Amino acid sequence: MRRVAPYFFAMTMAVALTGCDSISLPGVGEGDERAQFQDKSVEALYNNAMDNLEAGWHNTAAQLFDELERQHPYSAWATKAQLMSAYSNYQQGAYDEAIIGLDRFIELHPGHRDVGYAYYLKGLSYYEQISDVGRDQKMTRLALATLRDIVKRFPDTPFARDARIKLELTQDHLAGKEMEIGRYYMRRREYLAAINRFKFVIEKYQTTRHVPEALHRVTESYLALGITDEAQMATAVLGYNYPGSSWYEDSYALLDQRSLSPQRKESSWLSWLWTWAN
Repeated sequence: MRRVAPYFFAMTMAVALTGCDSISLPGVGEGDERAQFQDKSVEALYNNAMDNLEAGWHNTAAQLFDELERQHPYSAWATKAQLMSAYSNYQQGAYDEAIIGLDRFIELHPGHRDVGYAYYLKGLSYYEQISDVGRDQKMTRLALATLRDIVKRFPDTPFARDARIKLELTQDHLAGKEMEIGRYYMRRREYLAAINRFKFVIEKYQTTRHVPEALHRVTESYLALGITDEAQMATAVLGYNYPGSSWYEDSYALLDQRSLSPQRKESSWLSWLWTWAN
């Protein structure tokens, strides 16, 4: 998932100031900050920051871009330096700092030509912090909201196309978290709580790979509760929409063990799913 933002770096390199003397930073990359923050021309600061960014010294680059804005706040390059500082922080994995900088850029420059990229980079900063399904999913939810915002605001851009792909992966991740919790409730024999989790997956994450298993787990849970008609309906829906699924075979086998078969039930909460995948 890392380093998927070369577009902006290539763009900024193409417009980097040329024909200007850049300053050398003694000990760059070794923690030596002895001269780089003295008052310098906007050209020297920008070129030096770009040199550090290209060399992989992202922390120094971010500091230099910040310094450019501080020393030359009314320069045309101060605005670009804001975005480049955020990009440098993103590149070094300082996502919180990147997000703060991007929010500031978006607030101050909502009509800027690069604001779409700012939203996109913010989405990536959340996306790359998505954790294992066993952990808190705050970042996953923030990534989901930001990626949706990108698709809505900039529908015909490369940013939106990539955001749509990442939206699918993010939704799948959140569905996986719900499935984990549902299986936990099943192990504790808290079947109603489990059904509610699987129902949420079925209703809210219809395009994810977890739906067939969710339907199977609903069948299991209803059978454990002795509610056979809903179990039959869940298996019927599973077989209709995913006829070749191993989860359908497992559900069918569970019903068969009880001399039951898949059966439609119009009053079931699952009835709307009968033709939903077609």
